[in-house]
Amino acid sequence: MIKDSPNPPSDSQPTDQIFTILTNLNSETLLANASQDLASVQALAGQLAFDVDGPLRDAVLGIHRMVEGIQLMVDRVLDLHEVSAATAN
Repeated sequence: MIKDSPNPPSDSQPTDQIFTILTNLNSETLLANASQDLASVQALAGQLAFDVDGPLRDAVLGIHRMVEGIQLMVDRVLDLHEVSAATAN
């Protein structure tokens, strides 16, 4: 049977996802966790760069630098969130 409109959104959880994010978490909590995860990845890449040589080392250092830049952006958003929260009070 062909329907005129698509199926309405479902409240059920997707069955093909391993990880999900709780819908009641605020943006500050999500950003803080993202920042901590980025710091962990950065530390892992930094350590790995000392264990490898040649082109693989260059690739790992590139990943390290990209993650560092992303972490700076996330941390800046957290800083802006703190400033806007402080001025709102």
